[in-house]
Amino acid sequence: MTKKLNIFASLKSDFASGLVVFLVALPLCLGIAMASGAPLFSGIISGVIGGIVVGYLSKSHLSVSGPAAGLTAIVLTAITDLGAFDLFLTAVFIAGLIQLALGFIKAGSISNYFPTNVIEGMLAGIGIIIILKQMPHAFGYDSDFEGDQAFFQPDGGNTITSLLGIVNYVQLGAIIITALSLIILIAWDRVPFLKKLKLIPGALIVVILGVLLNEIFTTAESSLAISKEHLVSLPIPSTLEEFKQIIVTPKFSGIMNPQVWVIGLTIAIVASIETLLCIEAADRMDIHKRYTDTNVELKAQGIGNIISSLFGGLPMTSVVVRTSANNNAGAKSKMSAIIHGILLLLSVLIIPAILNKIPLATLAAILLLVGYKLAKPATLKHFWEKGKYQFIPFIATLSAVVFSDLLKGVALGMIISVIFVLKGNMQRAYKFRKEEYHDGDVIHIDLAQEVSFLNKAAIKSTLNDIPENSKVIIDAKDTVYIAHDILDLIHEFKTTRAKDDNIKVKLRGFKEAYQLENSKETPNKVTFEHYYDVAKRKTIQRETLSEDFLK
Repeated sequence: MTKKLNIFASLKSDFASGLVVFLVALPLCLGIAMASGAPLFSGIISGVIGGIVVGYLSKSHLSVSGPAAGLTAIVLTAITDLGAFDLFLTAVFIAGLIQLALGFIKAGSISNYFPTNVIEGMLAGIGIIIILKQMPHAFGYDSDFEGDQAFFQPDGGNTITSLLGIVNYVQLGAIIITALSLIILIAWDRVPFLKKLKLIPGALIVVILGVLLNEIFTTAESSLAISKEHLVSLPIPSTLEEFKQIIVTPKFSGIMNPQVWVIGLTIAIVASIETLLCIEAADRMDIHKRYTDTNVELKAQGIGNIISSLFGGLPMTSVVVRTSANNNAGAKSKMSAIIHGILLLLSVLIIPAILNKIPLATLAAILLLVGYKLAKPATLKHFWEKGKYQFIPFIATLSAVVFSDLLKGVALGMIISVIFVLKGNMQRAYKFRKEEYHDGDVIHIDLAQEVSFLNKAAIKSTLNDIPENSKVIIDAKDTVYIAHDILDLIHEFKTTRAKDDNIKVKLRGFKEAYQLENSKETPNKVTFEHYYDVAKRKTIQRETLSEDFLK
């Protein structure tokens, strides 16, 4: 049961996290617009609308929307083929209408079928990409645009050649600023006293420090001074007329052009898939384990793209990098995304000259920590210990995301996961009983013989709809296999949602077929918690279990 959300309830922490996301999003909006062959301001417009409009309409508590690196190749090709940016905006308008329709036909439900190991592999891959892409910026080498996530770069090089190019373009001032920024950010995350300063995020301190240090270097005419091309570059209109020229509107006279419709459909499909992947990832990050209505999200994205096109903005998606930064900065609600959009708008109108003094090395330090938190070695170890049926899709997704792109990586991970499931489930049918229930009733949820990640959507929906103050019995007496995704889902429901909503949960029937020690309380049965803890270690004869399941 969904509670009514008060977006102002955690304003203190949401303002601080919104400020951090704003600092991260600003150069990304500009970099993606530049790489897309679009006016620089179009990236800012997309970021503002993604923050304020989509942020308000979305049901996600952590997701942040804006121009996405995954669309740069599509946008660049589309603008070139159509020959006019205003005609391209018509295609974006059409894409928004298609996304709106997808939301109404409930196409967002597809996100429930993304396995956890594939989502985690995608996040770890993006974390590695962030680290690899930000290392050159940290050393003062800015050959690649901010926000690029592709292995092969527009200049003909690739991520590896950019890293090797650092040797010839080291800028000592950038290194000093990066090092000091990292020290402050790590201290802000570890020192108890600094962690309590919720209203003053470490990212703001390092940005101020980076600006002041470079101003000192410049004033002293030191060789450490960072030149203009290595700073944030926000367009500054000098007159009202120049500002008006920035706003481009769609050319609706081209709406009958078949090519415009093909581009609109392409953007709608790619943007929707990337958004659904990010939403699923955001829900995984959420420590409160709140679930997002993905159909509402598609509607929000559609409205966002329609409005963005009307003001000359790029197409948007929910973006993992910004969402991760939002989560790491301690966001509690979607108010953080809205605040980031407001700050983007105000910065353009009020302080563009000040923002243009921010070194890219400072922002690289912020993103390096975001990347590390996404790709922690502990995550790799966690899936390794789960066994080959969890690890192989995880590592395949991670590798493909790093060396190709997000969609190809997820597609590969999905294909491998489905092959494993089909191999084990060929002869098994899934049965799940979902009864009508009312407040005060005892709710019985009976798990079938085989429960794989393909059953995640039905179970998630049922658990999410259970009212407060209920009594729930989850019975697994007929099961011979339960996927780790389902175990995670039930565990999170019991330990987080159930406690928050005063739901009494009783788990029964996890029996000897799982090769676990019987519970003392219930003969021939074992508690879910014991199974969950032991299943995460390699002490339950993993290979023997796998062979039994796949016979």
